[in-house]
Amino acid sequence: MKVILLADVKGVGKKNQVVEVSAGYGSNYLIPKHLAVLSTKTGLEVRDRQILEEQKALELKKLRAQEEAEKLKDIVLEFNASASKDGRMMGTISPKQIELELKNKYGIIIDKRKFVDKIAVNAFGYTNLKVELFKDVIATIRVHVTEKK
Repeated sequence: MKVILLADVKGVGKKNQVVEVSAGYGSNYLIPKHLAVLSTKTGLEVRDRQILEEQKALELKKLRAQEEAEKLKDIVLEFNASASKDGRMMGTISPKQIELELKNKYGIIIDKRKFVDKIAVNAFGYTNLKVELFKDVIATIRVHVTEKK
């Protein structure tokens, strides 16, 4: 029995794959659990259409991520921090603080887990942080830290 998998099935195949399974396994397990449909002409057409829609959705997400990267290129986030007696910065500016600042001031939502550089900003001056907005779309966020007066 040939079926089109609607989800990844361990030991059988990946989503959208056409696989040969035993008649009992297909009709008693895969099809009732909505893990597969019979491989028919209509089923293959539906699968092909879904694959195209998924590709278009991914392209749209990538395009939006590239647009967001262009916006981030022109933004410099300003932070103030206290200085110790020897002039070094006390504390750090965390990715969470950067995320909140982008959200509050510019309406840009970036997940703090998307930061490529797993460093916290712990020095006065400018720091560039890389963020992966989408696969192969990496943006740079400029952070400027000044001393509180």
